[in-house]
Amino acid sequence: MADPSRTASSADSAQLGALADADHCHEALALPGGHVGWLVDALRRMVLIRAAEELIGDQVSQGKVRCPCHLAIGQEAAAVGVALHLRSGDRAFGAHRSHAHYLAMGGSPHRLMAEVQGKYTGASRGMGGSMHLMDLEHGLYGTVPIVGATIPVAVGAGLAAKLDKKGGAAVSFFGDGATEEGVFHESMNLAATLKAPVLFVCENNLFSSHLHITLRQPADSVSRYAEAHRVPWRRVDGNDVVEVAGAAEEALEHLRAGNGPWFLELVTYRWRGHVGPREDEDVGVKRKDDLARWKGRDPIRRLVDALMDEGRLNEAELEAIWAAARADVSKAWDQAAKDPYPPPEALLRSVFTDGA
Repeated sequence: MADPSRTASSADSAQLGALADADHCHEALALPGGHVGWLVDALRRMVLIRAAEELIGDQVSQGKVRCPCHLAIGQEAAAVGVALHLRSGDRAFGAHRSHAHYLAMGGSPHRLMAEVQGKYTGASRGMGGSMHLMDLEHGLYGTVPIVGATIPVAVGAGLAAKLDKKGGAAVSFFGDGATEEGVFHESMNLAATLKAPVLFVCENNLFSSHLHITLRQPADSVSRYAEAHRVPWRRVDGNDVVEVAGAAEEALEHLRAGNGPWFLELVTYRWRGHVGPREDEDVGVKRKDDLARWKGRDPIRRLVDALMDEGRLNEAELEAIWAAARADVSKAWDQAAKDPYPPPEALLRSVFTDGA
């Protein structure tokens, strides 16, 4: 029989508090003082991601996209807030839900749309689809759908950055489900032991596929794993781009100073199912009825409200931002639709090398 004194209480298991409550964090963001032009840039990036993923979702619904697509609609602030503080020489890695990371870091909408259509002009030459994206020019070194697979690769990149001695950092984006993989803990342990400059970014959207975190773990927060590995950490509202950017800036300064890894837990929520465009169903299971409440935490609307309240944005400017984003992704889709598929010889060229 379990020792009652060692049984976690409900208070211990509900560590996220208001961050996990759909009725909280709906208010406009608290803007920092001084120049806020970077927040208008953040808004443009988030709107571009939203517009791109809405278009992809529509094309999946129409059967024009055949590869599995995992959408990050509702989670845009997490990718953008971190990307704002990355610089040339940093190496970032994503997972299966990484359209947002790709676009936040400056990836081409055309190459994204081409990749989900399987075209040779795509980010992975049409050979990977939605979940395999690369953009070395902007520091995205790869996204992989196997849960937790890129976390150890990011640690290797962090060790390379440490040896380079140029102040570079590695970033690993993953979801709360990946913290249940053994390789996540091995990677955290190695990074902490060797003081590798690795930023572990967990986008905790409370679900792994259709299972809520409380059905999978003894606590709803995953920051406890950072404590176990003696890695500094912060937990913030992942739908507040100001908070995310501030936490990322602090973390990356720590890394670049040679102080070892950092762990960020960004609490957020995805609007669509685990895979595909549907809001009402998640892997064949009816979704919970709280999505409308979670939409009140929309990271784009909360930033817009703040900028408008401060007189830094008006309706005409907002409409122009949305119009430009939708035009960009529509043009990208149409262009990609005309692009060629990979030629037959690309099949072997992508697998074998001549050693040159």
